[in-house]
Formats: sequence, structure tokens, C-alpha cells
Amino acid sequence: MTDTAEYITLLVISVAITIAVGRVLSMSGRPFLQEVFEDEKVTSSVNRLLSVLFHLITIGVLTIISVWQIDVGSQLQNMVFKIGIVLIVLGIAYGISMLVLIRVRQQRRADQISEEVQLKLADGGISTHPVSTQTAHPVQPVVPPNGL
Repeated sequence: MTDTAEYITLLVISVAITIAVGRVLSMSGRPFLQEVFEDEKVTSSVNRLLSVLFHLITIGVLTIISVWQIDVGSQLQNMVFKIGIVLIVLGIAYGISMLVLIRVRQQRRADQISEEVQLKLADGGISTHPVSTQTAHPVQPVVPPNGL
């Protein structure tokens, strides 16, 4: 296999795997986003934006990997090694994406719990706003001493 054929084969395999993983991430991440945003339009929009971000970053890294000169043996072994690197990069990108989705969901849940607690406290007559310990004093005008 020529260098050009190896390069094109690696890119085709890498892009195909990236698109497949991106689809899984998009479909699996949608329920997380629906729970967080509760608005279908916002959920769809954020899901598409995250998908584009995932694909751009991953395909960019894979393109860089494809031109690395790695010699681990035969051309086939070099190709398998590079595909292994591609899979590791995809796994890391997928993991980071899932961690971000989980973090966003946790933050949203914490915000909802905080709102519920504040409402219950307010229903019980307990203020959730900090009380200022300073008393307000009216500002006295400054009068210059006589002779000035």
C-alpha cells in the first residue's frame, strides 16, 4: 500500500468511526440535555452545537495523527497502531463529553433543590435573603467652618 493509500484509508476509517461515535453521543446525550434545559428547542440546539464541537475537535486531532510518521513494523502494523491511537482519542473525547453532560445535569439538579428549599422556607415565613446588620443613617451635609 502506498503512503497516499494508507493516509486516505486511515482518514476514511477514522472519520467513519468518529461519525458513529458522535451519533451515539448525540443520541445518548439528548436525555441529559432534556432534563437540564426542559425546552425542546434549546435541547436540540445545544445537542447540535455539542455534536459539532465533538466532531471538529476529534477530526482535527485525527487529521494530525494521520500524518505522523510512526514505524512499529510493516505498513499494516503502522495502520493498526494509528487506528488504536484514533480509538483512544475518541474514547477520551467521548468520556470528556459525558463528564460535561453529567456535570451540567448535577448543577441543574442542585439549582432545582436550592430553589425548592427557598420556596419551602419562604412558605414557612423564613426569609432566605441575608439580613444586613448595618443600620441606615441619613447622610448629614458637611458644613464648612466659619471663615472658609
